[in-house]
Amino acid sequence: MTSKKVVELFYDVASPYSWLGFEIICRYKNVWNIDLKFRPAFLGGVMKGSGNKSPAMVQKKFLYMGKDLSRLTDYFDVPLQHPADPIGVIFKKGSLSAMRFLTAVQEREGGNTKAEQVSRELFLRIWNEDKDITEPGSLSEAAVKAGLSESEIKELLELYTSPKMKDKLRSTTQDALDYGAFGLPLLVCHVNSKAEVFFGSDRFELMAHCIGEQTNTEQHKQINK
Repeated sequence: MTSKKVVELFYDVASPYSWLGFEIICRYKNVWNIDLKFRPAFLGGVMKGSGNKSPAMVQKKFLYMGKDLSRLTDYFDVPLQHPADPIGVIFKKGSLSAMRFLTAVQEREGGNTKAEQVSRELFLRIWNEDKDITEPGSLSEAAVKAGLSESEIKELLELYTSPKMKDKLRSTTQDALDYGAFGLPLLVCHVNSKAEVFFGSDRFELMAHCIGEQTNTEQHKQINK
């Protein structure tokens, strides 16, 4: 078997398209010959750094986005539901605390397993259960559901507000910008010493072609279920 190709996933739990991209690539990582690297980033920093504006700020884009997400949710079998106040959730409360917490999870683990589990629980809280992701208690609840121990959570709650984690999240967000990000999710495939960049949750066929893999639009609904 040839060596695994490195694929980086830059994402933010405040982005519904990030959740779709996250779940799809998590399914494919079990059948593709890839080394998937989670890169928790801050969407607000990407938007500001790239000079982009959220589609939610353009009425027609916002209306289309609602229909688009409903279709994608059904097709990819991801239990995404809009929160009662999506603008308040995304723009007023934001995801900075959650992404610092995920950064701490990954830093402490030195890998992806727990980061994947906690990420999924945070996605569920905001995009399925319409629950808070900003308060320490909310982050703790997500970590408990993800299977982390009481001692692990206590350590993470001390770590995620540290200057080191703030700097690491800022650095990861800058890495995304350096790859050309103007939103999230962003997938970066490293092929023959070259970075191939794909924005959004709907470029998996092109990405598969780039890394020499295949997609199966029906099969990926069941992979890792």
